[in-house]
Amino acid sequence: MTKHKKLKLGAMIHGVGGGWADWRHPDALPDASVNFGFYKEQAQIAEAGKFDFAFIADSVSINEKSSPHYINRFEPLTILSALAAVTDHIGLVATLTASYSEPFTVARQFASLDHISHGRAGWNVVTSWLSGSADNYSKTEHPSHETRYRLAKEHLEVVQGLWDSWEDDAFVRNKETGEFFDKSKLHTLNHKGEFFSVKGPLNIARSKQGQPVIFQAGTSDDGRNFAAQKADAIFAGHENIEEAKAYYKDLKRRVVAFGRSADDVSILPGIGPIVGRTEEEAERKFQQKLNLVNIEDAIISLGRPFNDHDFSVYPLDEPFPDLGDLGNNSQQGGSQKIKRIAKEGNLTLRQVALRLATPRSTFVGTPEKVADTIQQWIEEEASDGFIVSSAIPGGLKDFVELVVPILQERGLYRSEYDQDTLRGNLGLEVPVNRNTKAKAGITV
Repeated sequence: MTKHKKLKLGAMIHGVGGGWADWRHPDALPDASVNFGFYKEQAQIAEAGKFDFAFIADSVSINEKSSPHYINRFEPLTILSALAAVTDHIGLVATLTASYSEPFTVARQFASLDHISHGRAGWNVVTSWLSGSADNYSKTEHPSHETRYRLAKEHLEVVQGLWDSWEDDAFVRNKETGEFFDKSKLHTLNHKGEFFSVKGPLNIARSKQGQPVIFQAGTSDDGRNFAAQKADAIFAGHENIEEAKAYYKDLKRRVVAFGRSADDVSILPGIGPIVGRTEEEAERKFQQKLNLVNIEDAIISLGRPFNDHDFSVYPLDEPFPDLGDLGNNSQQGGSQKIKRIAKEGNLTLRQVALRLATPRSTFVGTPEKVADTIQQWIEEEASDGFIVSSAIPGGLKDFVELVVPILQERGLYRSEYDQDTLRGNLGLEVPVNRNTKAKAGITV
């Protein structure tokens, strides 16, 4: 396998889980989402498996319908800063919204995490689809979908500009001469744009990986373009390999259209493998998870991509309701996909809700079957790797102990870390400081 096709793996650490009933599993730790010991254990398991990074999701709005994990959980940068002290190699990726944050603060936070971790930080840039977010940030209204992506693009450009405030060798620290830094290598941004006015410079130097790695998870047309233009890695979600291959092909085409190499961006679908030493054991684990879900929770879960729309007002066993444009200003890509699945399958509301709440993954089975499926997705260009979540308690441990050794034996995955930064392990170059480029006469 060539270097740029090396399998990449991230671990989603998601507390009590993404579902409404996951915390009720007999083996679940009910306070996992605010339990540092749990996060520490999961990060160290992933590092033992030589994972590229640990990934923390987030949002900034909840209500009484939100899932248990979303209701009560750690803020990502805080928990990742703590995890930086108890890990040595694994990357640390935090979700943070561009719609409800200031670029200068974001630049400081991620630059600090990057220094604390010695070059292992990554930022998952999101735009926030829940309209309730506006109510928590003194905003009169939630920005439109198109506006959020324009804002996010400018926000990221400002942050990356601030990260280049100092050239790499700016800090002289000469005790004899008293020169702490070379003033010619400090640069003020002086940004004035549609959404932000930021002077700079940033009050922290670049890290050993230059800048934190940029992740994105857009599925709408605006989201895909933003990811193709700006991201180093893309968090995707697909039900089957054919859907994944179509997305992969489309995103790589967009990456090239923006003047980048297709290999500059890794596409990483999220998966929740359930591994058993036999098919029967894997199926038993899946059924145990399935039996925790009731239709009431599934209906609430269905509403989330539609800005927590109340689906309980519709008949369960009649065709999925005609929702018009509902969802277009929230999670546009996800809501449109749900509408398409319902229409193509002529499904009832009950069928759609249960299908989404308890998807039948192709990554359920013996270690060999799961490894075979991973290899197929990589070789057939459906992905460049995966972000692995624990579909059941102990799921990440099972994957690391049972599946990773097979992938290593097949030469698909590393046996040891060969780099000491997140960029290095993902095969990304350290970006040259834009001001250093400008001095050398290179077009930024």
